[in-house]
Amino acid sequence: MPPVYATGSAPSRIGWELPPFYCPFNASLVHPKAKDLEAGAIEWIDRFGIYPDPTERAWGLATHSADFTARIIPYGEVEPMLLFVQWNYWANAVDDWQDSGSTAVSTAAIADHSVRLIKAIEAPGSALLPPSPLTAALDDLVGRTRAMLGPFQLRRFAEGTRDWLLGAGWQTANAERGVMPSLNDFCAMRVSVNGTRFTLTWCDAANGISVPADELYSAPVQALTDAAGFIVSCDNDLFSYNKEDHQSPREQNLLNVVAAASGCSPREAMGPAVALRDRVMTLFIRGHERVARGASAELRRYLDSLAHYVSGCIEWQNAAPRYTSPRNRNALPVEGASYDVAWSSVPRDPEVAAPGIPAIAWWWDVLRD
Repeated sequence: MPPVYATGSAPSRIGWELPPFYCPFNASLVHPKAKDLEAGAIEWIDRFGIYPDPTERAWGLATHSADFTARIIPYGEVEPMLLFVQWNYWANAVDDWQDSGSTAVSTAAIADHSVRLIKAIEAPGSALLPPSPLTAALDDLVGRTRAMLGPFQLRRFAEGTRDWLLGAGWQTANAERGVMPSLNDFCAMRVSVNGTRFTLTWCDAANGISVPADELYSAPVQALTDAAGFIVSCDNDLFSYNKEDHQSPREQNLLNVVAAASGCSPREAMGPAVALRDRVMTLFIRGHERVARGASAELRRYLDSLAHYVSGCIEWQNAAPRYTSPRNRNALPVEGASYDVAWSSVPRDPEVAAPGIPAIAWWWDVLRD
């Protein structure tokens, strides 16, 4: 079934067919316990009542967070995966509020909420958030997370959450001021807005990956981490465009940023946007191979996990009702809708050199052969 949109809804600025995705990694992997993860997550959602009514619950479940987790962690341990699925349902509820694209949610409100959220993770019992079902659910998540993760993983998780919230605040500040970021600024911040390191901490925990800090935080590995997050973010900007094209000012996504920089329409921006995404994919493939050659066994597992993150996100978004039957055009999500993505064996842009964007040029510098 193709993407669904109600009769009479606004036409799409980019259309409903996405270009082929250049991704040489296995995109068909999915964890065998995916359905169990979904059932466990829904039981938790309903127990805490994190959605105020059936409509909000339906749109919350339309994120398909269990499928997301099962595709980016196809071989992980079920217990940490379930906790991560529950974190994702909770985080999507927060993200939909923070990433509304409206000045009704101010930068000041987001900054205040972000500080309180971080302290709730780092110092449970601080009583900085008002009583609510979301707060009760957060307290449950934090308690089980602190019991499950070791000190290093817990610090990485807190830092990843802080990075995600920093990105959300930056994005909201732009919307509040009516500013569309430059391409350089966008590339610098998109990985944070996406919550890449929030996610990857759980990938490591569920996969039992423990890379020593000196390896994990080395420049080449961090460049690959950022590149993977950027690719996932670009893909999300394609899949989510029609979900957010009603917002004013326009959503800060790759297509709108390229369109503003080039003086063209979002549809016309599709070619150069995908070309940039594919050039980063080429770097990621080459850098992945280069770093893996001299890597420890644990680091190789981490690099493979990054590849699962990239490919799994495409398959997940391809069929998630959050994207395939967007809320701004449907009263309720529609299961079974799909973008039916095609795959490409070659990049749209075959160039291997850095694209002339200073904020990300260092990726090419440290991953050069």
